[in-house]
Amino acid sequence: MQIQRFADRSEAGRLLARRLADLQLDRPIVYALPRGGVPVAAEIAAALRAPLDLVLVRKIGAPMQPELAVGAIVDGAQPLRFINQDIARQTGASAEYLEQTCRQALAEIERRRHRYLAARTPPDPRGRTAIVVDDGIATGATAIAALRALAERGAARRIVAVPVAPPEAVRRLQEESDGVVCLMQPADFWGISGFYRDFHQLDDDEVVAALDADAARLDAPR
Repeated sequence: MQIQRFADRSEAGRLLARRLADLQLDRPIVYALPRGGVPVAAEIAAALRAPLDLVLVRKIGAPMQPELAVGAIVDGAQPLRFINQDIARQTGASAEYLEQTCRQALAEIERRRHRYLAARTPPDPRGRTAIVVDDGIATGATAIAALRALAERGAARRIVAVPVAPPEAVRRLQEESDGVVCLMQPADFWGISGFYRDFHQLDDDEVVAALDADAARLDAPR
């Protein structure tokens, strides 16, 4: 049966987990793009018995169109920035605008680091399979930035798992990764929220609760 809409992010995660299980990935780590990717990734991590972690990445929105990604930035000792130059030119995103927006994004990333990860020891992706998960992808900018950051951190393979994305975004992600698992690739893509019945805005408490639940799962006796 073809899926038309997901009930919520958790259902999307369970459906993705079934597809990923067939790949028999080597020692996977599941990386959510917060906030919306966290409940999707939590279901995948539980099904694969893999650790759950975050890639703290922020979209760089276009001038006057904040939902349209010009690029994205990922935290780190040397933050990694990805800019789609075609979209930047089309939207009039100047160098000064991009610098200012990146500074704001890094400030929010730092806030999220303290809120979500302050007391956690992250798993090491070196030599392992990293699964990058979001609740949907429009342009692919944030996922591409996450993939490049994980490559620098030594991940042996990088897989993207996403419930819905337009075909052109999937093609870009295939060029950047070792594989893409996408449940729906509608040619008529009108935004991620339209493919969910429940697409509420997640808050920080929901992210922390999901991370705490995953930590408890990993610590529980097998």
